[in-house]
Amino acid sequence: MSILHYIFIALEVVLLFNLLIGVHELGHFLAAKWRGLKIERFAIWFGKPIWKTKIGGVEYALGWIPAGGYVALPQMATMEAIEGKAETPVEQLPNVAPLDKIIVAIAGPLFSFLLAVFFAFVVWQVGKPTTEGDHTTQIGWVDQNGPAWKAGLRPGDTILTIDDHAVKSFFSSSQDSVTWRIITSENTNIAFKYVRDGQEKMAYVTPYHHPTHWYERRALRQVLIAPAAPFILDDLASNSPAALAGLTNGDEITAMNGEKIFSPLAVLSAVDAMSNSPVRPLTLTVRRGDEQFDRTLLPVKPVQPAGSSPSLGILDWQFETNITLVHPTPMDQIQSSVNQIIGTLGAVFSPKTEVGVQQLGGAIMIARVYYNLFQDEDGWRQVLWFSVVLNVNLALLNMLPLPVLDGGHILLSLLEVIRRRPVSARVLNGIQTGFAMLLIGFMLYIAFFDTGDWVRSARDHGQQLKFASPK
Repeated sequence: MSILHYIFIALEVVLLFNLLIGVHELGHFLAAKWRGLKIERFAIWFGKPIWKTKIGGVEYALGWIPAGGYVALPQMATMEAIEGKAETPVEQLPNVAPLDKIIVAIAGPLFSFLLAVFFAFVVWQVGKPTTEGDHTTQIGWVDQNGPAWKAGLRPGDTILTIDDHAVKSFFSSSQDSVTWRIITSENTNIAFKYVRDGQEKMAYVTPYHHPTHWYERRALRQVLIAPAAPFILDDLASNSPAALAGLTNGDEITAMNGEKIFSPLAVLSAVDAMSNSPVRPLTLTVRRGDEQFDRTLLPVKPVQPAGSSPSLGILDWQFETNITLVHPTPMDQIQSSVNQIIGTLGAVFSPKTEVGVQQLGGAIMIARVYYNLFQDEDGWRQVLWFSVVLNVNLALLNMLPLPVLDGGHILLSLLEVIRRRPVSARVLNGIQTGFAMLLIGFMLYIAFFDTGDWVRSARDHGQQLKFASPK
């Protein structure tokens, strides 16, 4: 792809990200205008402005830290650590009624929620891409040295429940997915009910934790399984065993050494295992249209990158080609998004699960998700759906009763009603500044891991195999 293609995608991500932030802050801005509050600045992103202009006594600015935005309202709880010192001392401004403060605070999350509803109606009309693989719980691959294999799970098994919770998909972030139930499981052993050859069976799996470095996110529970998926070739390295055997893009690998496979990982893991054992040929059964034939391939070590393990030269594959559109109602989309954020927060703050704040994603992860979705031909539909989820999350998280968040403003206003007088501006500024520093620190903490994940992913994806030309 050309560099212009990547630049165009990056611009799309920036514009959409700014739209989500801008609509949220626009809610605060319009409510403040309506209730007669003084507005000093309307800023998208934090930090020293890289662009600003003043219109009608209000400064409009774009900061350099892409992590949010704010409307500077000195009559509400000040945030000098983020917004800078107010032009007009708070003491010289008329006090604002608690109800007005609550209305202004609620307006931001309300606008985010309304934007989610708007996107949900659009998704309802244009549809969301889905495949059969999105709804399977059939196991396609099991690591033969992993806990699931030792507990008796095998490729081809279909999982029904995990710890008595029914599962309907493998990788979905919803609470009825295999992955979610594994990472949020609480017991020493995870109970799997599955079907094999028409018979229901049970397996009790002791989860595995992948070792990590200090600069990586702490690994969550795994059982080392993957979902069933077709193995359709999409990219082969030139001069590789696969290319020299006559395989081509669009071929589907259906069996290895005479045994049916349920996932590309069955072949790739068999080849990878030869790194520590003698290299041996593999006979692959290939389906090409209505034709089916066998090809025997001998893995070889690529010339580049140096020190690579044996490989067949298969660089990429299509997981699914039969894509259909579903049209979930706006109510279903909103409800699913609400359940997702509630489930995530419940897992993060539960002392029984291993999920912690470190696993949360920030602005960099969100940008990465949007970037990946935009690269797909039909990705704009996925972008619309993800925007529903993100705006619901933005609305609910901002309602948490913490200083610097909208919920914190509401809490302070209610406290003012109870006390019949506002909290001291000096005390309030100290509280807000302290929590603002904690928020900035937390965002940097999450951004560190988000950046590390992105860099490692890009590095791994960029390692293209190069094979020697045949003589």
